[in-house]
Amino acid sequence: MVEPEILSATHLNALTMSFHVTCVVIGAGAVGLSIARALAGAGHDCLLIEKQAQIGQGVSSRNSEVIHAGIYYPSKSKKAQLCVEGKQLLYAFCEQFAVPHQACGKFIVASDANEADKLTEIYQQGLENGVNDLVPCSRAEINRKEPAVNAVAALYSPSTGIVSAHDYMQALLGDFEAKGGVLSTHAEVVGIRAVSEGYEVVVSIEGEPDPFVIRATAVVNAAGLGAQTVARTIQGISLSSIPELYFCRGNYFSLRGKNPFRHLIYPVPPSSGAGLGIHATIDLGGQVKFGPDVEYIDEEIYHVNLERRRLYFEAIRRYFPDLKEDDLIPSYSGIRPKIQGPLDAPADFVIREESAQALPNLVNLFGIESPGLTASLAIANEVNDLLTI
Repeated sequence: MVEPEILSATHLNALTMSFHVTCVVIGAGAVGLSIARALAGAGHDCLLIEKQAQIGQGVSSRNSEVIHAGIYYPSKSKKAQLCVEGKQLLYAFCEQFAVPHQACGKFIVASDANEADKLTEIYQQGLENGVNDLVPCSRAEINRKEPAVNAVAALYSPSTGIVSAHDYMQALLGDFEAKGGVLSTHAEVVGIRAVSEGYEVVVSIEGEPDPFVIRATAVVNAAGLGAQTVARTIQGISLSSIPELYFCRGNYFSLRGKNPFRHLIYPVPPSSGAGLGIHATIDLGGQVKFGPDVEYIDEEIYHVNLERRRLYFEAIRRYFPDLKEDDLIPSYSGIRPKIQGPLDAPADFVIREESAQALPNLVNLFGIESPGLTASLAIANEVNDLLTI
């Protein structure tokens, strides 16, 4: 097995067709890192392939960094199950590896009587999903705990928290390498084909004219926004089995001035299920940011849409009436790898082992959006259980 280090183009070009690992994981975001770490921890030699120069440069670097409780998702969905399981695993991992995090809690706030009625539904959904620590709060309790917030009622979720996604991924990488795993960056998968003892994974190195081939017993496609592109390179896969990818941008605006909140503040989410509403989160440095919204776009473009600021202002003012529009400063944006269109019903995670397509020990992951960060360690366990190696 290759010694644990980051493989360069020179290393990889020296490899021959006989180079073999048990597992190849494609995509070094939080989910891919978690999967690779789990496979290495199970005793498999594992190569983690990332097309960017560094780990975590895609979806994992552009989110709210919230540890979700698992409240909203449909009962028995993978999002609900893996979020609730993953939350506990993530808190334990952060404690073990000294990853900066805080169980700060959040309030889901109702701004009027109609939204207050929806809180009852959210509370029941949380109970069905195994979130047993939700606390209903009156207007007086909200005024006492969050005096800047306007709400007629709320639910308090003490197990919601925040985490440094960067430090989390660095810790995953460190433990993956400590278990013997190898990371290769600047490496893009351009083809996957089944062979007698597994798969040949064809990889292109940036700037190099000739691709190289790695043999693997198992392949996991955890490429996030690139998962559909990778899947289309798999010889023998049915293209109709690959769900359509929708770019769904979420813009973030930071708050100018002092932080008025002690907890995360979430509105009652819209009924479409496309997002959780424009909420207020606090990072580990105490900075407040608002977002994300839901903006379907045609291309992978990350600039903040300034035309959305008025929409933000009007939405936030419902629960934070002291906000001034000039206090909203453009911050950053992220893109969710959604597999539901603007008018579609909410879609679940797709985590699929492809034996039904005569591709055993090949796992595709599609639509791993929020709560993917929270669920990442539980997703890793599920993928490990799907493989028979």
